[in-house]
Amino acid sequence: MAPPLRIDSLAKSYGNRPALAGVSLEVAEGEILGLLGPNGAGKTTMIRCVVGRVVPSAGTIQVFGDPVGSGAARARIGYIPQEIALYGRLTAAENLGVFGRYNGLSGEALDTAMQSCLEWAGLQERAREPVMSFSGGMKRRLNMAAGLLHRPRLILLDEPTTGVDPQSRQRIYAMVEELRAQGVSVIYTTHYMEEAERLCDRVAIIDHGKIIAMGAQADLVRQSFGTRSELTVYCDDAADWAASMGGAPSAGGGSYRFTVTDPALEIAKILESARAKSIRVRDLTFKAPNLESVFLHLTGRELRE
Repeated sequence: MAPPLRIDSLAKSYGNRPALAGVSLEVAEGEILGLLGPNGAGKTTMIRCVVGRVVPSAGTIQVFGDPVGSGAARARIGYIPQEIALYGRLTAAENLGVFGRYNGLSGEALDTAMQSCLEWAGLQERAREPVMSFSGGMKRRLNMAAGLLHRPRLILLDEPTTGVDPQSRQRIYAMVEELRAQGVSVIYTTHYMEEAERLCDRVAIIDHGKIIAMGAQADLVRQSFGTRSELTVYCDDAADWAASMGGAPSAGGGSYRFTVTDPALEIAKILESARAKSIRVRDLTFKAPNLESVFLHLTGRELRE
């Protein structure tokens, strides 16, 4: 069976500026693939190519084996953009009715889809209230529900938790996890590393229009850092001692960084050496590399830049 999404050598240029430069990837059934990249890296262009809003300069995109733009592909894709697209004066149910008809639903099929999506979004009790009275998080959840009325099997979520409160964010996480449990495939773009770490089975890091790394979080950390972790020891006037132990001054002074591969053994050794040299250690922190470490290592930029 063809995968939910297969992208091969996708390229797109705007004049002389390449937005995508040969992107290839596959999404498996029931997988959440996180798409991370700095602003301008090519994420939005790739998503718009998949939903058929941008025509690529080269390459192919298939949705369950069907070419993007075909009726079969469109029927299986759900796109939920970052922008809220709802009618404020209509109720939640009326909004879903409008968007359901946009997707060709009517009668009992539409009623069933509306009820299912309201339940999924946790908005059954607010179905008859005008959307203008909703909080930002409720609007976001209804916006997501509107994109799923036709029961797509591949969903593209573009920063779905932007501007929502912590409670709504947790609800959205549960909604996305429920989609995975139903076997739906999701491409999830986000500016929050903790979301990618919590939700995504794999992560693709895109920069300058290319996929520069892709895999499970643990694999990406291991590929980038091996078994290395970072220890920071806070003490004053100890540059010579730190250098003798393989450490280096941290920015701002008053602390020293050490790279360790066997924390239990090496931290004890460093602290014992400091005691023997009568160096007073005020504090220390230990940080194992994570997805954010990988991102900074590979791109040299913060995610929000």
